[in-house]
Amino acid sequence: MKQILTLIAALAVTTVGLGQHYKPVDEGSEIGFKIKNFGISVDGSFKGLDGKIIFSEDTLSIAHFDVTIDAKTINTGIDQRDNHLRSEDYFEVTKYPSIRFVSDRITKSTNKDYLFIFGKLTIKGITRELSFPFKVRPIEKNQLLFEGEFGLDRRDFKVGGRSITLSDKVTVHLKIMAKHDQQTLSTNNTP
Repeated sequence: MKQILTLIAALAVTTVGLGQHYKPVDEGSEIGFKIKNFGISVDGSFKGLDGKIIFSEDTLSIAHFDVTIDAKTINTGIDQRDNHLRSEDYFEVTKYPSIRFVSDRITKSTNKDYLFIFGKLTIKGITRELSFPFKVRPIEKNQLLFEGEFGLDRRDFKVGGRSITLSDKVTVHLKIMAKHDQQTLSTNNTP
């Protein structure tokens, strides 16, 4: 029995060690979006990245993303518009301060330069399934950059109502810089 418990413990430690722990950071990251208003493309962005990422391309089965952004950091370059977007009509940031994405699984894609991520996006307390291709590249010894793009319908999340001037379709582009998380590693290695 003692040998079985030792084997289970060793397997658990090995599994944890296979995936590298990373922390998403604002520095070097871009969370941007594009939407048409009066037929003109409007760009915006968010900051306040937080969460945790477990990733190793060799062990995608245990890779996992749980990442949030701060909804009140929305920035389209016009203060009056940004304040309106923070209001109850749109993101209602007082009640729903963060936007969250949690992955379900990550797989290889038909394009060798990309992986495919499946997960759940939550905005204003509404969760929807989401999947999109992304690529990853090392930046420095302890940093990775994840890049991807996806489309969504803002009304699926009750961000604004019906409008003849504002498009329902939003394109989101991501450049997520993640740094090796030494704190998580030291916590996991504590006996």
